[in-house]
Amino acid sequence: MDLVPALQEPLKQPLKSVLGPATAKVMAEHLGLHTVGDLLHHYPRRYEERGQLTHLADLPMDEHVTVVAQVADARLHTFASARAPRGKGQRLEVTITDGSGRLQLVFFGHGVHKPHKELLPGTRAMFAGKVSVFNRRLQLAHPAYELLKGEDGEAVESWAGALIPMYPATAKLESWKIGKAVQTVLPSAQEALDPLPESLRAGRGLVALPEALLKIHRPHSKADIADAHARLKWDEAFVLQVALARRRHADTQLPAVARVPVPDGLLAAFDDRLPFTLTEGQRKVSREIFADLATEHPMHRLLQGEVGSGKTLVALRAMLAVVDAGGQAAMLAPTEVLAQQHHRSVTEMMGELAEGGMLGGAEHGTKVVLLTGSMGAAARRKALLDLATGEAGVVIGTHALIEDKVQFHDLGLVVVDEQHRFGVEQRDALRGKGRQPPHLLVMTATPIPRTVAMTVFGDLETSVLDQLPAGRSPIASHVVPAADKPHFLARAWERVREEVAKGHQAYVVCPRIGDEEDDPKRAAAKKSAEDEAEKRPPLAVLDVADRLGKGPLHGLKVEVLHGRMQPDDKDAVMRRFAVGETDVLVATTVIEVGVNVPNATVMVIMDADRFGVSQLHQLRGRVGRGAAPGLCLLVSEMPEASAARQRLNAVASTLDGFELSRIDLEQRREGDVLGQAQSGARSSLRVLAVIDDEEIIAEAREEAAALVAADPDLEHLPGLRTALDALLDEEREQYLEKG
Repeated sequence: MDLVPALQEPLKQPLKSVLGPATAKVMAEHLGLHTVGDLLHHYPRRYEERGQLTHLADLPMDEHVTVVAQVADARLHTFASARAPRGKGQRLEVTITDGSGRLQLVFFGHGVHKPHKELLPGTRAMFAGKVSVFNRRLQLAHPAYELLKGEDGEAVESWAGALIPMYPATAKLESWKIGKAVQTVLPSAQEALDPLPESLRAGRGLVALPEALLKIHRPHSKADIADAHARLKWDEAFVLQVALARRRHADTQLPAVARVPVPDGLLAAFDDRLPFTLTEGQRKVSREIFADLATEHPMHRLLQGEVGSGKTLVALRAMLAVVDAGGQAAMLAPTEVLAQQHHRSVTEMMGELAEGGMLGGAEHGTKVVLLTGSMGAAARRKALLDLATGEAGVVIGTHALIEDKVQFHDLGLVVVDEQHRFGVEQRDALRGKGRQPPHLLVMTATPIPRTVAMTVFGDLETSVLDQLPAGRSPIASHVVPAADKPHFLARAWERVREEVAKGHQAYVVCPRIGDEEDDPKRAAAKKSAEDEAEKRPPLAVLDVADRLGKGPLHGLKVEVLHGRMQPDDKDAVMRRFAVGETDVLVATTVIEVGVNVPNATVMVIMDADRFGVSQLHQLRGRVGRGAAPGLCLLVSEMPEASAARQRLNAVASTLDGFELSRIDLEQRREGDVLGQAQSGARSSLRVLAVIDDEEIIAEAREEAAALVAADPDLEHLPGLRTALDALLDEEREQYLEKG
């Protein structure tokens, strides 16, 4: 992050005599560590204390573990086998203990000689290997190990009280080997250039960077570790927030056309037509958006809203305000199904106002055009002409809007629905279609905790819609344990029949489509012993629809919907479901966002444990959209004590999307906040946790904004510039540029 020439040295050359090219290669390929600086920023995950033993009682199955324990017993057995028919086969069984449990280690053949000499009862060591079960006992077969005793005759007592760093490791490179490599490069830490301004560091009582690196890799006490963490968290938060603050600052320098709606224009006519009043939240967010649109630099705003909180209405009012001011507005949707759905709901809400220039159209009206990849040539030509002449004030489309041949008369606002489904290049291409940069409104129905919004979307101002409009019904959610209680699943299908009998409709969601060809590689791989126990494949739409139609839902009109269907077929299925011709829609997650059928009251999610928390919350939001209450049944075969079931219980227990997004994040960890997919690199957050370190992120954001306002080019802070360069390699820089 703060690499300088000494820290930029490749690991292969300086460490050749210590690591050898093989170790450097493993570090590069499996841990993404290429330079001395990378290795210094590969921090320990935790620390073992001499005398504090790892809990062998809690070992996870099938995972690579490192344990610190004492040899209780070691026995050498001989046996006959195909390779050693005369009973000359050798097996060394070593039992280790840590006070909480015991674990067996096994070594075979020529591999027994060294451990037989070294692993004597009473010996303490670190052991690393993959946990397996043999004869119903946990064991490590051929573990790597490192004796915990002083080298060169150094007394064992010198280990007393030492904190042993345990590094994030890989099967090919154990923690202590990484530790040895770190010790070799640790002197270079003295040359690390400090990215924090001296005044900030001193003001907050943070240690200097070289000292922090020494303390995190070679701590003498827990206080050392705390000092190092406090400092390194600030580095990560501050450097990232400076990058985002510079992005925001650059945006304020861009020109844009201010868009102010006329008093008695299209927006006022639309508001008069609404059959309900806006919620206080919708009014507040609209005021924030209109204030941004009225300025002469581009709006960059993130609109977060719970499922069904009325985000589309708020976005439509912003679009109409821009049309009023003489511009055009484009809404970008991630799928054709969703683009068509938005187009239908917008034209219905606007009525004759969506028929500008047409017979019977309203005086203040405009044209609302749909543009998708599957449209016929004639309809497409007409839509393109309406955009180029300015006849169409509002266009709703998929990525087809981004193609070169699409020209706008005067693009003033881009609304992006479900931001996480678009590549940054696509958003950038659409923004490039205005004469001047258009205003940008990004909508997401995935609630994002405040600190994540400050980190991931730190270059966007944030508005939150957390009230549901009047008339929305509550959704009851229950977990259906299909394996433990099969009669619960039978009851679930009865509930679906009951809802259909009342005139309502149902969704059944499955993780897979079911027409995939079997992958021969996977079939071959499954022959290994580990894979024999692999779970069955996830349930598939086509199989489930077939079984339901012939079984528990026999006699009901059941249809399927998935992403590989032809666009026309998808639209036809959605139309039949929307008008009530279909009783039950068996679908993949294509229905996750934006699909609005108020008559659908029940959703059954099969293999619910295969979905993320936020995704389940999104899916659930498709029911209970009308006056009748919604019901969501989460079907799972996972055992009650499993983490997957706890996750489902959390979803069933609350309708608060922000609370669920915190749970989701804590379970998944943050990943790379600058977009793992974009950078392909390791997480840029190593010690900072966006949930736990809310205060640091908020303070770093304030400090960064003040610093960038005073010195946008960071002329007086060479260390910070170097840190930014390392954080923002070219791809990540583009990600921020376009985000």
